Amino acid sequence: MSTKRPSARQRLLETADRLFYAEGVHTVGIDRIIEEAGVAKGSLFYNFSGKDELVAAYLEGRHQRRRERTEHHQNAVSDPVEKLLASFDALDEVAHLPTYRGCPFANASVEAAAGSAELAALKAFRGWLREMLLSLAVEAGYDDPAAVADRLRLLYDGAVANSQLDSHPEAVRLARELARTVLESSPRT
Repeated sequence: MSTKRPSARQRLLETADRLFYAEGVHTVGIDRIIEEAGVAKGSLFYNFSGKDELVAAYLEGRHQRRRERTEHHQNAVSDPVEKLLASFDALDEVAHLPTYRGCPFANASVEAAAGSAELAALKAFRGWLREMLLSLAVEAGYDDPAAVADRLRLLYDGAVANSQLDSHPEAVRLARELARTVLESSPRT
């Protein structure tokens, strides 16, 4: 029984994901990705128009996995308030991984030029996060769901930053506790 080798596209994406997240989008060159993926240079340009498209695909993959992880945690509970808190549980899971280096979207966009794939991916991720929190705050019946969602997003962002910058993944659990306080003290209809 033989195992099928991943396609060149898949190997490029897996290698880019590992290297871009660990070392940075702007420090890892295309030649290194090609070499470590074990593909011909033509394979890169057959599958992607260049590094920008590979970066966009890497970030889209990260976004998809973050959404799936969050949805997995949220699907374990039915109450919208608990679903809001479950978004912190999903982040906590990621922050405790030995490879955790913070937000891949923020990291990639640090040196990005205006109009870049990195900034587009950051905007898409932030839009998803904002809409997900707002939708659940509306569903939970908060009088001012936008204010609740804004507070939770601030706590989420602080947890991401603190867990990365201070190598303190417990910050996510603290942010979750504070989020519960916000949710319990916010008026509901």
